[in-house]
Amino acid sequence: QVQLVESGGGLVQPGGSLRLSCAVSGSIVRSYDMAWYRQAPGKQREFVARLTISTYAIYADSVKGRFTISRDNAKNTVYLQMNSLEPEDTAVYFCNKFSWPLWSWGQGTQVTVSS
Repeated sequence: QVQLVESGGGLVQPGGSLRLSCAVSGSIVRSYDMAWYRQAPGKQREFVARLTISTYAIYADSVKGRFTISRDNAKNTVYLQMNSLEPEDTAVYFCNKFSWPLWSWGQGTQVTVSS
């Protein structure tokens, strides 16, 4: 059974940076397109970024140029470097495969951007 453990969230001021991590156990991240998603209060979960097997990155328009997705095969971990954070980025962030069927969701990590 695949387990996803997200970490690295927190409270940051607008313009600040955070690096999120997603540790995966029970499967191998380099074998799948991996993605980050986020869910803001009262909104549906939305796509943020995708990293293909060949490490090509694709981003939602709202984060393009500010966020960077990457992975460490040795650690079986996927990362999301978030720069120039905006209040609109406040959400719980989750990682998962990009393609269906998705794995069971982890608990996510809360990112709050506020002054």
